[in-house]
Amino acid sequence: MLQVRMSAVTAMQYRADFLLKGVISLVWLGVALIPLVSVFHQRSSVRGWSFPEALVVVGWFSLMKGILEGAISPSLTSVVEHVRKGTLDFLLLKPADAQFLVSTAKFEPWRMMDMLGALAVFGYAFHQLGHGPRPQSVLLALALLGVAISVLYALWILVVSASFWVVKVDNLSYLFGSLFDAGRWPIAVFRGALWFAFTFIFPLALMTSYPAMALLDRLPATTAIAALLGGLAFAGAARVVWRRALAFYTSASS
Repeated sequence: MLQVRMSAVTAMQYRADFLLKGVISLVWLGVALIPLVSVFHQRSSVRGWSFPEALVVVGWFSLMKGILEGAISPSLTSVVEHVRKGTLDFLLLKPADAQFLVSTAKFEPWRMMDMLGALAVFGYAFHQLGHGPRPQSVLLALALLGVAISVLYALWILVVSASFWVVKVDNLSYLFGSLFDAGRWPIAVFRGALWFAFTFIFPLALMTSYPAMALLDRLPATTAIAALLGGLAFAGAARVVWRRALAFYTSASS
């Protein structure tokens, strides 16, 4: 909580910048909606998804993007520079888990606007559908949200862990961002190799489509269970890779 409070205080020192970034965040959400609006302007459904149902996916995408750029990437991006300079010792010597410390070093509070925008999209989508989600659907979606955050975090941990062996991982982070942008579309839109990749290799389906399908009562029980177990296993594997990577770390004093 101390890290969150310090990040909030730092961000609010420049209130105009804080508000401007929040507005820009909402503008980008509007930009993300343009391709969706364009496609559904031409047809009433795409691969079995109506416009309001696809909006729910966009809402989850905006929510996850806010979490990624507000709570995950700001902290973990700085780790790469620490590894490159050999200055990670300052964190490793502290009496706390190193992964926890590097993961909570910095936050971007203005990214809360992405989450507020996501709630607005959810509200409009279900208004268009003419009904709200059932309580049990909300609970399942929240469980999948927790797993989705774990998977998103684990993917970033894997990218950061690569910096212990590779000098520059900037291209990996750019690739990560580019692939994640595809999460604004329902997984049913993709076919063949892309569907397989975005379901099992880079699990965008678990991060955006599956929680949306849970809210819409479209997610089969077997898929929900597999997603929950698979997401937890993926997060555990990332933890193992991180600890293995630390063993290869060479400090500036070595």
